[in-house]
Amino acid sequence: MLTLPDFPWDSLAPAKERARAFATTDGDPRGSGIVDLSVGTPVDPTPDPIRQALTAAADAPGYPQTYGTPELREAVSAWFARRRGAPGVDPDGVLPTVGSKELVAWLPTLLGVAKGESVAFPRVAYPTYDVGARLAGATPVAADATTAFGPVTAASAPRLLWLNTPSNPTGQVLGVEHLRKVVRWARERGVVVASDECYAELDWRREGDRGESYAELPTTPSILDPRVCEGSHEGLLAVYSLSKQSNLAGYRAAFVAGDPALVRQVLQIRKHAGMIVPAPVQAAMTVALRDDAHVAEQKERYRSRRAMLRPAVEDFGLTVEHSEAGLYLWATAGEPAERTVERLAERGILVAPGSFYGAAGAQYVRIALTASDAQIERAGERLTS
Repeated sequence: MLTLPDFPWDSLAPAKERARAFATTDGDPRGSGIVDLSVGTPVDPTPDPIRQALTAAADAPGYPQTYGTPELREAVSAWFARRRGAPGVDPDGVLPTVGSKELVAWLPTLLGVAKGESVAFPRVAYPTYDVGARLAGATPVAADATTAFGPVTAASAPRLLWLNTPSNPTGQVLGVEHLRKVVRWARERGVVVASDECYAELDWRREGDRGESYAELPTTPSILDPRVCEGSHEGLLAVYSLSKQSNLAGYRAAFVAGDPALVRQVLQIRKHAGMIVPAPVQAAMTVALRDDAHVAEQKERYRSRRAMLRPAVEDFGLTVEHSEAGLYLWATAGEPAERTVERLAERGILVAPGSFYGAAGAQYVRIALTASDAQIERAGERLTS
């Protein structure tokens, strides 16, 4: 019988009630209310050109293409070249998915990872990597470095190795040299590397801190960057979502790209299973990927909210670590995460404990920037009052 962990966010109910209780008595003249920073759910409008594309494609009586339209796959390829410093992504190695979470959950199964084999992922990581391994009947292994596996051979290496850069929840970014070493290690052992890069556009590092030219690499490094993969996408997959940068979480708009042979393997099973992105969503994705202006505008919103919230979090006594990119502040007070969650709830603010992301996060909390300007301002005032 398949055993899965409880859904972590269900356990936040008591803290949510505590935060609500404060929010009804705080006397805020602008209107009280809980400030929920526990989930990275976009709150800003979906840009008009994307909504217009969805509407224009709404007359869709026939079945959509599981593989995705040629226009969409070409738009993904062009986006990698333009925004990710990764030219040469073959449109035949691109596949739209119903959001990225479903792909993370099902990729081990789609790749044929079996019982007795393992799936590796970071020690602090989104829980779905672990769940995906369990769904396939494989062994989940949390590890932060290839050295954790010791002198493994092809027979004992994990079948699939997940990377997450920028990380959810920590916001840590893996550099080109680190990624290149992982790719070489994996190829020597026949390991598939899947890199979850959903927050790549939201890079907060100053150019001088990067160690590499922003002009050369517009966003955080991709596994498909030629400096990383050394000109070949063999054995590599990059997973991406438009939920954050384009406010399309409700559209379930994402894709996987990389090795065409691996993508075709995933495609064949998805055809049988009916795992298809709706045609109007594919049309909307194509427009979104061709328009950089709305992404820059959304990034500026998050930059402003981050600038408001981070000093207040630090004034409250928390230390922010990593958080170099993405939509979260990864912070610690040097105490059990549950205690920090309680103290913030007493100010009417709900956050997620780092323990949701593995034992290594037991003294951290993840604080999302996905709230309105007014809510972020209110959170800042509550933290500093």
